[in-house]
Amino acid sequence: MTTPQADAASRPASAAEPYRLTVVGGGPRATYVLERLSATIDRLSQEQRLEVRIFERSGEFGAGQAHSPAQARSSYLNRIASQVSFAADETVSGAVPVRPAAQRPTLHEWCRQRFEETGDPDFDLRPQDWPRRYVHGLALRDMFERFAADLRRHPGVTLHLHRAEVTDLVPVGDLLEVATADGARHPADEVLLLTGHSHHDPARSPAARRLTEAAACGGKRYLPHPYPMETVLDGAGIGPRSVVGCGGMGLTAIDIVLHLTEGRGGRFDEAPGGGLAYRPSGAEPEAIVAFSPSGLFTFARPDNHKPSDGRGDHRGTFLTKEAIHHLRQHVGAPAGSGGCRAQLDFDRDVLPLVVLEMAHLHYVTLFGPGTALLLTQRVMPSYLAFLSGAPATGETPGRLTAALEEAVDGITAVLDSVLRGKQAVFTAQRLVSWPVRDVLLHWTRTVYGTTAQAEVHRHIDRSIPPHVVTDGLDSPWGLDPSPYGNRFDWERAVRPVPAVSTPGKWPEHVAAFMARDQLWARQGNVHNPHKAAADGVWRDLRSVISCAVDDAGLTAASQRDFLRRHVSHHNRLANGAAPEIMAKIAALMDCGLLDVGAGPDARIRLDGGGGRAVVEGPRTGYARPVDILVEARVHGFDPRLDALPLYRNLMDHGLVRLWRNTSADGEVFEPGGLDLSRDFHPLRRDGSTDPRITILGVPAEGARSFLLSALRPHVDHYVMRDTLVWLRGFWETVGSRNAPS
Repeated sequence: MTTPQADAASRPASAAEPYRLTVVGGGPRATYVLERLSATIDRLSQEQRLEVRIFERSGEFGAGQAHSPAQARSSYLNRIASQVSFAADETVSGAVPVRPAAQRPTLHEWCRQRFEETGDPDFDLRPQDWPRRYVHGLALRDMFERFAADLRRHPGVTLHLHRAEVTDLVPVGDLLEVATADGARHPADEVLLLTGHSHHDPARSPAARRLTEAAACGGKRYLPHPYPMETVLDGAGIGPRSVVGCGGMGLTAIDIVLHLTEGRGGRFDEAPGGGLAYRPSGAEPEAIVAFSPSGLFTFARPDNHKPSDGRGDHRGTFLTKEAIHHLRQHVGAPAGSGGCRAQLDFDRDVLPLVVLEMAHLHYVTLFGPGTALLLTQRVMPSYLAFLSGAPATGETPGRLTAALEEAVDGITAVLDSVLRGKQAVFTAQRLVSWPVRDVLLHWTRTVYGTTAQAEVHRHIDRSIPPHVVTDGLDSPWGLDPSPYGNRFDWERAVRPVPAVSTPGKWPEHVAAFMARDQLWARQGNVHNPHKAAADGVWRDLRSVISCAVDDAGLTAASQRDFLRRHVSHHNRLANGAAPEIMAKIAALMDCGLLDVGAGPDARIRLDGGGGRAVVEGPRTGYARPVDILVEARVHGFDPRLDALPLYRNLMDHGLVRLWRNTSADGEVFEPGGLDLSRDFHPLRRDGSTDPRITILGVPAEGARSFLLSALRPHVDHYVMRDTLVWLRGFWETVGSRNAPS
């Protein structure tokens, strides 16, 4: 399918041969590319012509399959509406010109306008609300169409949209032929690959192939990829008597669970004692068995209380890019062949800084800014020694926090003494450097809320022991009411549910943690110590973690371990679903429809008698057969395993090669991503660069991390910066075509 062209009559009849740009992938990144291309199209001279072809196999231009407007209404975006945009703004370096504000709304602003036009409650969002994913898709499609119309207004431009899958790029002289699954071929001077996520072909994965074959023998089903759910899940014969195994407990699993419940007519009502109660429709499966290595769903994303323009983001006290550079200089290992900088070990060198930063932010959030200087000063000697290569005491991730914890011991002892009336505020103040009154009031507000804070303030002024206010009070946020409580613990942060060996006990512990986590999330990412630490480090300082990891910043062995363990920590701690969504998950567990009893390290055993898969929990003694097994994990990019042939064919031609992390000890790690130049051009098999091809996004996974993200406004977002790298090269090439020889 090719769209009709506008303004054909106004184009020059005798123009030069057009420059042919092909964009493969018409999803969100294509929307951002069209925005910048249309904003700068006046750079095209009167003598030049530009032919743009965009290929999107789903036909969902602007949104792509992942954000399709046609998808289930039960799926949500895990970013608030005010933190999603579609165009460059003034904060993006080199983005000139920038559109007027009215032409580049945030998702929240777009939804408000649409609500005024339609009255549809799905668009009635506040800046801090979590949109349904199809709403983001509608906005992406609309903005794509606006930018496409802008581009078509230029008399020298033609734009073709193709609903087709690109399967190959074939070099033909100086050109590339773009081959599609329907047999068509289109010549291109330049190709921009924006393909996004795919999934692995079960025939190319031994484990998946074994599950597929075994399930087929037993008349069961193995679904290696659940999207689009309205096609894959609804066409899989999942009926009311089916038991569905859900392999994964992240965002994809949450999509699956809600699609098979709320998406089938069930509803969530307010429960009498608080929370939600699920009212089934009768069309749901008998049960959904969710399992994963951790046995836990991602933790609830906290309510956002930070400005959307990034001004409130945590800047980092110990975990900084400067600290990473210092570590490389003093403790980094020589890189392998071709490496240009020293490599770190994440667990040994970086994780202690992550844990220290989290602990410091946790306590500053709990006790207030009045303790920040004390806490920083106490830990600074051991921190600086660590950066300089001095061995730290112990080998645990928290080995830099001893001085911090000692300082917290002192703070809590003073607070408890004042709270209990053992000494007055002015007496305690003579003994310490930090503001006792302010810290006590801040702690009271954090743990009990503003009403209790006001009462404690009044009692202090009247020299009445403040404990008469707090005795018997429970924290509305699920925090420990004792000044000695609420201590930071890395192991408890990533594994908050204690191990159990009795069948049936694991779900009780998980439900209790999720209830507490809900309260923490409602307190938000500024006021709750646990959520502030996770959000402030694993989201706000994600670029610092990338600085340590990316471009072979870790040894091959350490990068393999980082991807296996610590990306999961990131996903659970800071990349979960909204509290509203996790309340639904909790309600489904409560009614028995959602079964999480397998616990940690769950595995699949194939029943030799009939090919039926059995979910087993080695830590809990759990075992339950399932009729249909759904893969609910997002597959990492790997052209060798990909279900789509494009990158595999490019590898066969030698146009691309895999990126490799080589350590000095000879160990090599190939995560699956492609080897790209600084300008995102692929390196061929022989090591030369192909400037005709640019690749942005997911295929660069491996050399880079945390690449799957919607554009965010007001923060000089990396997605738009990457787009500008391509755009600068594009205009340089187009300009050289018209330069005098």
